Amino acid sequence: MTSTISPIAPLPVRAPRDSFWTRIAAELAEAIARGVYPPGQRLPSEHALAEQFGVNRHTIRRSLANLSSQGLLRVTQGSGTYVEEFAVDLAMTRRPRHHQRLALAGLRGTLEVVASSTVRANAAQARALAVPLRSNLLCLNVIGQAEGQPLHYSDRFFPLPRFAGLEAVVRETGSITAGFVAHGVDDYTRRDSRITAQMPEPHVAVHLRQSAQRPVLSVESTNVDPAGVPIEYAHAWFAGDRVALTVTPDE
Repeated sequence: MTSTISPIAPLPVRAPRDSFWTRIAAELAEAIARGVYPPGQRLPSEHALAEQFGVNRHTIRRSLANLSSQGLLRVTQGSGTYVEEFAVDLAMTRRPRHHQRLALAGLRGTLEVVASSTVRANAAQARALAVPLRSNLLCLNVIGQAEGQPLHYSDRFFPLPRFAGLEAVVRETGSITAGFVAHGVDDYTRRDSRITAQMPEPHVAVHLRQSAQRPVLSVESTNVDPAGVPIEYAHAWFAGDRVALTVTPDE
């Protein structure tokens, strides 16, 4: 007698069901695309969104975190959640000029000096500027903006006494190039740059109006005058989700 084993019918496969937070994230992304929430606008509070979608705040928080990771939103501690305004591609050339780089990207921008001081050169600064250790340097803490949005925060160091008075020109004109011209430097070039990705220090995140949990692009560079003498050492931090840096060949 031969027995026959019938094949076991497969269990029905249940179609995957989107979770609440993914559906809410999709709806918010669509609203941003339609202009319901334009660039730079602050979104309603987590509590208001939770009531709007009929879910708890944890679900809303997860939706916002997902959109933030995609670069659509930025979360500013103590202020709220905002729609990201833009991402700009900045060219890093041998002749670094903030206004010109933004003009090439179709934007207008400014440099703002937020603080200044006279400091003693540490080993890295002395080496970059070819000055003795603990020489006096002018330090300018600067924010570079475009269309009202901070793109980078930087600490910039200049040899003294050569550039005494440079701060006043930069504050008045919003241009370091103008400050150099006022001190007899009509042209200058970038000698070297070192670019790395890192997490920002709290004060850098505050100036960039971003979370300290989002990475930044760190750029250390040295500029020299036409005779090859170092005139500026700078450490700048660029908002990683707003800026792409393109390094161009030597001119």
